[in-house]
Order: sequence, then C-alpha cells, then structure tokens
Amino acid sequence: MSRFVTGAICALFICSMGSANAMAAYNAAAGKAVYESNCAACHKTGMMGAPKLGDKADWAPRIAQGMPTLVSKSIKGYQGKKGMMAPKGGNPKLTDQQVGDAVAYMVGQGK
Repeated sequence: MSRFVTGAICALFICSMGSANAMAAYNAAAGKAVYESNCAACHKTGMMGAPKLGDKADWAPRIAQGMPTLVSKSIKGYQGKKGMMAPKGGNPKLTDQQVGDAVAYMVGQGK
C-alpha cells in the first residue's frame, strides 16, 4: 500500500512540475494588455458564463485542468454547460501566444 501512496505522490509532483513548465511558456505581464483589450468584455462581468477575473471559486476547477487545456480551449473555442467561448475570444487576429499570455494573466489573478 505504501508503494501505491508513494507512486501517487510522485505522480502529483510530476504533474505539478509540468503545469509550472507550461505556465513558464507564457508571459502574464504581456497577457494583461491582451486581457484588457480583448477578454475583459466577458471576463470582467461573467458574460456568457465566462469566469470572472479574480474569482477564485470560479477559476479553481478550470485551473485544475492545467494550462495546456485552458489555452487549447481558449484558442479553439469552447461550449460548456455554463456558457461558451468563441475561438480566441472572437478575435481571430490574436496569435496563439497572445491567447496563452492572456490565459496566464487570468489564471494568475484567479489563484
């Protein structure tokens, strides 16, 4: 049984390291400007089910999915039970990096 627990702890540690590395690929400071000019319309008010910036309870289950999932859904768009998000928040001119930077900014505010 202790091997199972040790293995589980190691797996969680490795996953958390992967998440930290994924977060390092993005620039949250640059993401703030992208958020303010593209994302705030929905994420400031919660329009269309968007998690509000800084709402820890709303962001916790999303953050638990990991940065790669959050960024992928933000780039490709997402239809969920609570709401939806257009690909790249409705701005196809955004690069994938800019979207990732904005997600990193919002995740940082939601922790």
